[in-house]
Amino acid sequence: MKLKIKRLSFTAGDPFIAVLNKKDAYHLDLYPGDRIKIKYKSKEIIAVVNLAFKNVNQGEIGIFEHIINFFNVTHGYVDVSLSEKLKSTNYIKKKLEGNILNAREINEIVKDIMSNNLSEIELTYFVSACYGNGLNNNEVIALTKAIVNNGNKLNLNKHPILDLHSIGGIPGNRITIIAVPIIAAAGFIIPKTSSRSITSPSGTSDTMEVIANVSFPVNDIKKIVNKTNGCMVWGGAVNLAAADDKLIRVRNPLGLDPEGMLLASIIAKKAAVNATHVLIEIPVGKNSKVENKQKAVRLKNKFIQLGKKFNIKIIIMFSDGNQPVGNGIGPGLEARDVLKVLQGTGPEDLREKGLKTAAMLLKLLNVKDAYTKATEILDSGLAYEKFREIVKAQKGDPNIKIEDIKIGPFSYDVKSKYNGTIAKIDNNIISRIARVAGAPNDKEAGIYLNYHINDYVKKNDILFTIYAKNQKKLRYSLNVLKLNNPIMIR
Repeated sequence: MKLKIKRLSFTAGDPFIAVLNKKDAYHLDLYPGDRIKIKYKSKEIIAVVNLAFKNVNQGEIGIFEHIINFFNVTHGYVDVSLSEKLKSTNYIKKKLEGNILNAREINEIVKDIMSNNLSEIELTYFVSACYGNGLNNNEVIALTKAIVNNGNKLNLNKHPILDLHSIGGIPGNRITIIAVPIIAAAGFIIPKTSSRSITSPSGTSDTMEVIANVSFPVNDIKKIVNKTNGCMVWGGAVNLAAADDKLIRVRNPLGLDPEGMLLASIIAKKAAVNATHVLIEIPVGKNSKVENKQKAVRLKNKFIQLGKKFNIKIIIMFSDGNQPVGNGIGPGLEARDVLKVLQGTGPEDLREKGLKTAAMLLKLLNVKDAYTKATEILDSGLAYEKFREIVKAQKGDPNIKIEDIKIGPFSYDVKSKYNGTIAKIDNNIISRIARVAGAPNDKEAGIYLNYHINDYVKKNDILFTIYAKNQKKLRYSLNVLKLNNPIMIR
């Protein structure tokens, strides 16, 4: 059936969705959720059907911006036909029933994820199946390979290639922006691709974006790395392990983090940049993704095993996951912390963790006195100069000053009600307050934390300050604060 294009001037996100008039759908025996093939010239996609009673007339097909962009057409006619049921939906059902999937079946699912063929409901069923029934070692290996093979790769033709990753969940944990310049200044290659925040007040890319551009095509990333030894860019801009990003979006609303998917997600990102030596940080604590040392050790062994399958030498760094790192929480405030550390001041815990991260990576390459070497590079200013070099290559201002980084003009000081020692800081509540204040979308929003666990405070000492872009968002954050106490004083 030929149908006339009706442009619907907004995006519907993933997957591809097409809107048919009810009468045309009746003739094709189509119902909401069914799939159709849409063909324009030599290009073809599969789209999920939605029905319209108004706005889309008989003989028309309503298509959204991302389909318009795919076909590069705004008017004319497309061929519409029934689509066979996707094989991948049968494999998702198979996993839901508790069965084991083979490599071909897993690759088919990932291929359909990348082609925008699966709806969010179907993706959610896949995540739920992996969460409820788990993934065995072969399934994890197959999922990792499928994610890598169905995305872009960064081929630098260098050896060794270093990388690092934190499994996340700790506010202010911006060790990457400290460790990468140290490693690059030591003469090693470290092409760091990071994610943007989904549920935290800032991701590495959100913080780095305050200082420099983080979105580059693959060829530009190669030029940056060849020039400076390193980069700190957003992986989502270059389609590296992109199927994983789609799965993460589905996993996060309920905080579903199936162990097998976590393993595949991280190793796939490293394999996509051809990393040979990788440090993985596992924060351990009640408010982190890994609550106890026993689970952390099990994860460590699985990461090392999986790394071997992809010729990646892995070292694991356990860290304290019971409280935020540094003082700033939110893109701008974290960027200020990082600059301070690189310039020789700044939060001691962030500095120490950044040094330890760099030293462990250097040790993985058998560098002697690795911690001393990392400290010398940081204290001598070499790391800061390398950072400026990377910032310039990423089209940022290498002369940016701490005071150039804007902080929200509306603020509120949260004071201690009595004398005592800080016994607990709730990462989840701190993150929520910072996000409601506007972070990470508002780069200047967030929290500045003045104290950490075991610090002694007096009555009326400022525990932390909330910053927001406008009064409305500040009020929203204070409403969250009224219902939740993020800091316990003993």
